[in-house]
Amino acid sequence: MGFDLKEIRTKKTLIGLGLGQLLSLLATSNGFTSSELARKGINVPTSQCFLNYVLLAIVYGSIMLYRRSDIKAKWYYYFLLAFVDVEANFLVVKAYQYTSLTSVMLLDCWAIPCVLVLTWFYLKTKYRLMKISGVFICIVGVFMVVFSDVHAGDRAGGSNPVKGDFLVLAGATLYAVSNTSEEFLVKNADTVELMTFLGFFGAIISAIQVSILERDELKAIHWSTGAVFPFLRFTLTMFLFYPLVPVLLKTNGATMFNLSLLTSDMWAVLIRTFGYHEKVDWLYFLAFATTATGLIIYSMKEKDQEEHRFEEVGDEAAMQRKLLGEDDEPGT
Repeated sequence: MGFDLKEIRTKKTLIGLGLGQLLSLLATSNGFTSSELARKGINVPTSQCFLNYVLLAIVYGSIMLYRRSDIKAKWYYYFLLAFVDVEANFLVVKAYQYTSLTSVMLLDCWAIPCVLVLTWFYLKTKYRLMKISGVFICIVGVFMVVFSDVHAGDRAGGSNPVKGDFLVLAGATLYAVSNTSEEFLVKNADTVELMTFLGFFGAIISAIQVSILERDELKAIHWSTGAVFPFLRFTLTMFLFYPLVPVLLKTNGATMFNLSLLTSDMWAVLIRTFGYHEKVDWLYFLAFATTATGLIIYSMKEKDQEEHRFEEVGDEAAMQRKLLGEDDEPGT
């Protein structure tokens, strides 16, 4: 039995690492597409994400209707999650207009301590020395990338760095809230339900925001193939990205998800190096190896973690029933 459990944990770790890097590659693709749209003068961050929410609502809503399953969580939790998610996407994409790529890369670093605090406070997640060490090593790897940018003289200032940096930090905080909320809902409600309502409310909120903030910009865009194709590519990538996130959150948690995204900028470096034959600083490759090491250390299972978790399962179950409304009368 001990061997089987160890084998299962090993598979879970490998699947988590692999899925995390797939999500990181998808995030890298989103970054390249957003940069391409910005170079074309297309600055409509909410509109970029609108079609993704619509697709999520249609596809997963159809599955939910076919299953005729009951709603497990209160609807306004999903509304608040969708609002936070829409605004996080808006702020991060908007930040590219004002600040440098290096500053945006620090987004990942700020999101991680926010997730650690939120999961510890709300989800009662316990972080031992090994996991904290893994987080620290990952962050060291990203700071090596930042130093490499400065060392190579590759940093672009941006039109308004202070405003851009503020948008990045605000977006990182909202991403942390969104990831933590998704981890709770996917572990205690249902993934199809989560995707359905995230898409439904996200589409409504995005549509309202587009009509208020981006209507004139959309009218001014010359909708040629060069503009439509990046939009569609961004939508497809986001549609692949969103359903995979709950899988990683359920198996490995929000912290592992955010740590995995640290490598997205390093994947971008590899694409620039081998795809576009651009010369990059050698520190990038050392940073990639450092972050990968931190991910592996964080994923390792500590012996006493499971026993410690069982001690608190009763109190956590009561909290979860209260938050999900399971103590309410039927039909409320």
